[in-house]
Amino acid sequence: MASITDVDRTDRAHRSVRRRLSAHLFRSDRTRLAGLVGPPVAWMAVIYFAAVFSLLSTAFFSVDEFTNAVVRTFTTANLVDVFTEPAYLRATLLTVGIAASVTVLCIVIGLPMAFFMAKVARRRSRGLLLALVITPLWASYLVKVYAWQAMVQPGRGVIAWMLQPFGLDGPGFGRVAIVLTLTYLWLPYMILPVFAGLERLPDSLLDASGDLGARPWRTFRSVVLPLVYPSIIAGTIFTFSLSLGDYITAQIVGGKVQMLGNIVYQNYAANLPFAATIALIPIAIMLVYLAVIRRSGALDNL
Repeated sequence: MASITDVDRTDRAHRSVRRRLSAHLFRSDRTRLAGLVGPPVAWMAVIYFAAVFSLLSTAFFSVDEFTNAVVRTFTTANLVDVFTEPAYLRATLLTVGIAASVTVLCIVIGLPMAFFMAKVARRRSRGLLLALVITPLWASYLVKVYAWQAMVQPGRGVIAWMLQPFGLDGPGFGRVAIVLTLTYLWLPYMILPVFAGLERLPDSLLDASGDLGARPWRTFRSVVLPLVYPSIIAGTIFTFSLSLGDYITAQIVGGKVQMLGNIVYQNYAANLPFAATIALIPIAIMLVYLAVIRRSGALDNL
């Protein structure tokens, strides 16, 4: 009889603890947020950030010339080599220029497309248009890049065939081919956030602007652009960062063009510390870019 009483008492104590815990979770928003966000953040910290830190810390090591093994002795020789060699400065400027060109093209092409989808197309057609934008993301990255290799190759490419009646040639392999291919690859990442931002834009604002006598361009510049600007900035983060770290596209359609990603790939097996040092450059560029965006307040209303 005593054992049954003890079990019942223990069960009541457990129920009391669960009730107090449930009441605490109900009253405390921070505890619920920590319970929801804590596990994925811990996973990211252990799996992603620890791996990235482990790789980048290798930038301050060296390689044994005879065994090719990493010597874990602190040195800044790799940093000195990278920042004093003109070839790496040219590669950095070239990579930033290509990433910026891709971002600008994505804005020029993606903004009108997103506006048409959100404000001009019928509501029934928006789902179909959105599916058409997302569908290329389902295809393999390599398949799309090799398809563009057939598009841009000199003489026999599709673009060259289309321009031949006008006495023009295709872009061939090089910077233009890289920009065109990367623009195609990352364009959906610009269209989707801009489309989401435009959907939140009330149609009444556009009607009011027209009623006050504003022409379409003035309405776009004074009403649409300021409100959708945070969404555009969000899209640029994707297009700029993805272009900055790309290396496969440059290998397939870039010809002799060397981007930072190619230098990292070429040195990864032979000289890991030097490859890690090169990898620091795009990371530093993105950190500066994100800091500038944050200080400008562009993402405050996103």
